[in-house]
Amino acid sequence: MAENPWGTRAPKEPKARKDAGVLVIGLGRFGSALATTLEALGQDVLAVEKSPELVAQWAGRIPLVEADAANPEALIQLGARDFSVAVVGVGSYLEASVLITANLVDLGAPQIWAKAISHEHARILQRIGAHHVVLPESDAGTRVAHLVSGKMLDYIEVEDGFTIVKMRPPRETQGFTIAETKILERYGVTVIGVKSPGQDFVYAEPTTRISANDLLIVSGHAELLERFAARP
Repeated sequence: MAENPWGTRAPKEPKARKDAGVLVIGLGRFGSALATTLEALGQDVLAVEKSPELVAQWAGRIPLVEADAANPEALIQLGARDFSVAVVGVGSYLEASVLITANLVDLGAPQIWAKAISHEHARILQRIGAHHVVLPESDAGTRVAHLVSGKMLDYIEVEDGFTIVKMRPPRETQGFTIAETKILERYGVTVIGVKSPGQDFVYAEPTTRISANDLLIVSGHAELLERFAARP
């Protein structure tokens, strides 16, 4: 455990635990959406919120407690170290976000996710030991930019530029099989699957034929996907 929470600390490898679920700290828009979705998916969730108004708003809808997670004693009493995952959804208040994340690191929480509102905020959270940092607004802005600029219907950047998109097939591919189009050789991207109207999703094979009304699931580098999606 480092004495100075602002010093550089490499995150330890997360260790999965089976004795508890997900601790969600902060019930703003991000935290509440996360907590309710996890609850709907059947995950064990405990939300922590210090605002009496938000606690009253969510009482009876998800398991929650009123506490200030910036206080390490509160986290100890909640058994934060026993949760498999802890999510710090407090992003707008930088000091609270950093303190809560540092408290979880000091307690040895096995896997810490933290919301950041800027790249500078993200770097601080990573340096003090958060295992995963998300920038919801930045990520959403990037995703929407790709969607409004072309024919893509959905856009997910996985890592280091590798991206998966949902798109309409370019005219030159319509009526041909995957093998006949030579999409990988010509454009450097891979068709993962095809969804035809009224049909189940199927994984793409060389003999899979592409129709004008199909939806394609395509993977590859973002720049190459942009070029492919820009085809008429």
